[in-house]
Amino acid sequence: MSKVEMWQLQQRLGLDLDVKIKLTKRRIEDFYKSNDGEVYVAFSGGKDSTVLLHLVRSLFPEVEGVFADTGLEYPEIKDFVKQTENITTIRPNKCFIQVLKDYGYPVISKNVSRYVRDLQNSTPNNKRTRDVRLGKTKSKVGTLPKKWKYLVDAPFKCSERCCDVMKKLPFKRYETKYKKHPIIGTMVGESRTRKLNYLKTGCINHNKNMAMPLSFWTEKDVWAYIKKYNLEYSKIYDVGEKRTGCIFCMFGVHLEKEPNRFQRMAITHPQLYDYCMNKLDLKDILKYLKVSYKPFIQTKLDNITLTK
Repeated sequence: MSKVEMWQLQQRLGLDLDVKIKLTKRRIEDFYKSNDGEVYVAFSGGKDSTVLLHLVRSLFPEVEGVFADTGLEYPEIKDFVKQTENITTIRPNKCFIQVLKDYGYPVISKNVSRYVRDLQNSTPNNKRTRDVRLGKTKSKVGTLPKKWKYLVDAPFKCSERCCDVMKKLPFKRYETKYKKHPIIGTMVGESRTRKLNYLKTGCINHNKNMAMPLSFWTEKDVWAYIKKYNLEYSKIYDVGEKRTGCIFCMFGVHLEKEPNRFQRMAITHPQLYDYCMNKLDLKDILKYLKVSYKPFIQTKLDNITLTK
């Protein structure tokens, strides 16, 4: 473990790109050597993992990339993965519809979905956990915020487990089978959890034997690196998308300005939009959350009609 102070993180975030490249390569080299080369890059096909793969292979060209195919990625992502050399594709044991039935829908955030899941699944053994979620203990850590308590009585189940089943478990099976350790392209600016994790461990988590050497990079750094080395990247970014993960994910959509991710999907990928709204029933979930899901122009027309 290598604890990082807040001032150190702030300093590293402000470093020039060339300095960041050198520091990141040093961390990659340390992780590679400490594991005798038995490492792989978790490759999503997005811009961050594209930069990470290039950095790793600039030092160790033979390192494998591993892509978790959930079945619900943008076609531009899948096309880019296919054209990238030395990528192994892994898949979950369950399809997403089954995951939704077994566990529930990913809404608001991982923490909120987890807290709601605990409260929706009441058992004699989880009373203590439910008390924590309801704020009945002295500490308020882990309490479900009041504004989301209405989700406990929602006509659908909520859960954060989809990522575990669709991505984390396939990666774990791969790691167990091939005895390899992951290099991941996450950055502290993406979430509070990733920031806190970095402050605890730095770029290498020795307990989990995993490396996150881009942690102190920013999105601006990633695009600057792509331009500097003239890297090819997925064309999904050329149609205006900034996030390229699972298309069904509703985490954070309530915070987006219109047109939100699903309203854009209605224009750029109408077949995927239809699948999400009607096959996965996301339209009912989004309606319950009071999040617009109709194509942006249609939403504007509906609003005009309502005000007449």
